Amino acid sequence: MEYRKSGREGQGLVEFALVVPLLLLLLLGIAEFGRAWMTRNILTGAAREAVRVAAVPPPAGSMAAASARATALLASGGITTAGIVVTDAPAAYGNVTVRIDYNAPLLFPGFIPGLGGSTFPLRGTTTMRREY
Repeated sequence: MEYRKSGREGQGLVEFALVVPLLLLLLLGIAEFGRAWMTRNILTGAAREAVRVAAVPPPAGSMAAASARATALLASGGITTAGIVVTDAPAAYGNVTVRIDYNAPLLFPGFIPGLGGSTFPLRGTTTMRREY
């Protein structure tokens, strides 16, 4: 019996070497997107709770109480360095707005194309009309 070489001994290895980086990039991109989505949901939830506290009549509703509520909710989600801005309209029945800015850290900085640096900005904003 004669053994003949077909010239395809390394074909599987070459295909594997070409496909694995693309699959790895896709997998890490999905993980980063999922983390960003979860973080943005935390920011939006904290903004909603804070604006609710600020919109109720005093003494319960105050800007300091709203900021404290947002800080507590963010801390429960593991976010400790967010910027919280509470804006009150000057009119008696004006709107109250809470904006939370956060620079979310990347798990693998520089690995995913288009995401330069080691963080990317996220924002959660909610506006509610005053109740009094």
